[in-house]
Amino acid sequence: MIELDKIYNKDCLEGMKQIPDGTIDLTVTSPPYDNLREYNGHGDGWTFDKFKAIADQLVRITKDGGVIVWNVKDATIDGSETGTSFRQALYFMERGMKLHDTMIWEKDTFTFPQETTYRDVFEYMFIFAKGKIATYNLLADRRNTTAGQTVHGTERQADGTTVKKPCCGNITPKYGVRFNVWQIPGEKNNKTGHPAVYPVSLARAHVYSWSNEGDTVLDPFMGSGTTAIACIKERRHFIGFELSKEYFDKAVRRIKAEQAQLTLF
Repeated sequence: MIELDKIYNKDCLEGMKQIPDGTIDLTVTSPPYDNLREYNGHGDGWTFDKFKAIADQLVRITKDGGVIVWNVKDATIDGSETGTSFRQALYFMERGMKLHDTMIWEKDTFTFPQETTYRDVFEYMFIFAKGKIATYNLLADRRNTTAGQTVHGTERQADGTTVKKPCCGNITPKYGVRFNVWQIPGEKNNKTGHPAVYPVSLARAHVYSWSNEGDTVLDPFMGSGTTAIACIKERRHFIGFELSKEYFDKAVRRIKAEQAQLTLF
């Protein structure tokens, strides 16, 4: 029996088989990226067939209107990016998921690719929806350069020209909805030992955006526990799986420390 607010030291494929159909509101995860990380020796088992089996389970357990956030990146082999990210996105669509948005995580650091390419500073964040998306709490923290000004439309004249015309008396607010390119620094001073930790702020923004308080959020590749911590901060339930015992133990410690902070208030 899979319990809420708990992570499990097991293969996510086996773990997800114990989750009933249509019970997960949101998945926020970052699966292995081709062969870019070793993940304590567990990266070798990451094949496209394994991905498809996991994707099938994710589609099955996601509620109608639910969302899967799939944060991925491609390796470069023999001068060519693998395109694995796109193959995965297309497979989710073949399984009936809608590609609601292709988002970009722009980091403040770069990897060292071949000398003939520009510096690589981004990763994909595919947003898949099962049918019509049910929840979208869009973050509005982008400062508008025209804040306080009257919104203008255009009015076509008889001679074919257009002139500006105030539109309904609306005033541009101080902040607007974010763009779908998120400029978020990578995790600094990573003490978890995990080779690919994404920032709590990134996970938290997705948890807030695509779920509501009390919803259930899954991370099948829990790693060092970042998604669970984001859920605790945003008052969502979480379920996680992590195959590496070392990372699992570190995730448990991080989660307990975060939960203890809540008892102080």
